[in-house]
Amino acid sequence: MNKPDEAAKPTKQQRNWQDLELGLFCHFGINTFNGKEWGDGTDDPDAFHPTSMDCLQWARTAKKAGFKYLILTAKHHDGFCLWPTKTTDYSVKSVTWRNGKGDVVRECAEACRQEGIHFGIYLSPWDRHEPCYENKAAYDQFYLEQLKELLTGYGPLIELWFDGAGSEGRQYDWKKICDTVTEYQPDAMIFNMGRPTIRWVGNEDGLAPETCRNTASEARASMFTEDMLTWLPDTPKWVPAECDVPIRKKHWFWHPDDEGSLLSLEELMDIYYKSVGRGTNLLLNVSPDRNGLFPETDIKRLLEFGDEIRKRFSKPVKTVEGPGKSLELTLEEPAYIDHAVIMEEISEGERIKEYKLEAEQRGKWIELARGTSVGHRKINHFSRIMTSRVRLTVLSCENQPLIRSFSVYHTEVDL
Repeated sequence: MNKPDEAAKPTKQQRNWQDLELGLFCHFGINTFNGKEWGDGTDDPDAFHPTSMDCLQWARTAKKAGFKYLILTAKHHDGFCLWPTKTTDYSVKSVTWRNGKGDVVRECAEACRQEGIHFGIYLSPWDRHEPCYENKAAYDQFYLEQLKELLTGYGPLIELWFDGAGSEGRQYDWKKICDTVTEYQPDAMIFNMGRPTIRWVGNEDGLAPETCRNTASEARASMFTEDMLTWLPDTPKWVPAECDVPIRKKHWFWHPDDEGSLLSLEELMDIYYKSVGRGTNLLLNVSPDRNGLFPETDIKRLLEFGDEIRKRFSKPVKTVEGPGKSLELTLEEPAYIDHAVIMEEISEGERIKEYKLEAEQRGKWIELARGTSVGHRKINHFSRIMTSRVRLTVLSCENQPLIRSFSVYHTEVDL
């Protein structure tokens, strides 16, 4: 039975995952070569032929931009597998690329290890190619065999991403699926399905709601239904959210002549404030092209994004920490500030329900911002003000608040 919200606490693995904050999604597969978002499983596998694939380029770009993990679409809805699975011929082993000896999953996993970032795998439950899909028992076994290959053949995994799209109303053997993940990759996060340890935020815009708590008992199944998932009874109460969004609007896979859909730096920063800045992880999709490379335009934008995050938030004016409903930050001398970042010590749960921020000016306390949930991280932006004292007051909470850090910044950014 789940404990009440105030007793819910993350596991060590969940805390570590939440500290990563930024992940890179990588949609790559047979769709890349056919200009599709969803293949129907009938495309010729030989269409998959990247001319100069370089997974090190992907991993190095991610690391340079400040991203801490990368998730690859090992199998999308079309059923084409990026590793030489024993379960089907609809995979890289049946193509002329690298004489049928290629393994994108392996190259990507090794590149991530070389660059020191975590590696995760997307494995679509829905399979539009596999003939046994209509036979529930047969497909459950088929899927478990694919999953086990990925769990045992590619080193430590940070996350297994289970997409609900196309599976609305379909029942899979989620107990066996999740038990298999736990058996072979006990530290990996399970995304949104079965017995999840992290959940979908509910949209593909990368945006968390203003109040976004880490405790949940359900999540939306997919973009194509308002139905909520039924999780297994032993799902933990602590299920933090992950926000996914493509860097090219509405396009998860690469498409030619599509540079105009690339999100601007301003749009990406707005997403950052409304995802990481609201306590979730951000999973930003960047897709390799038909060469098997990230396009230079996307790389440039991604690096600009990472640089802007560091520019704004790498050097706080002052940081304090501690327990209690009121925490004051005193500067050595008056300074301009325009942001405050609050982090709870979530190892002991999420306790703050409502708070306010104030700055002292000429003997009076001026309200800067108000908010609800804090959790892992809450970014507050306000008009620039000169002050030497800033105060955090918790207006409503469950148990005594524990503040991991309370920092103020001067970014000179007008939002």
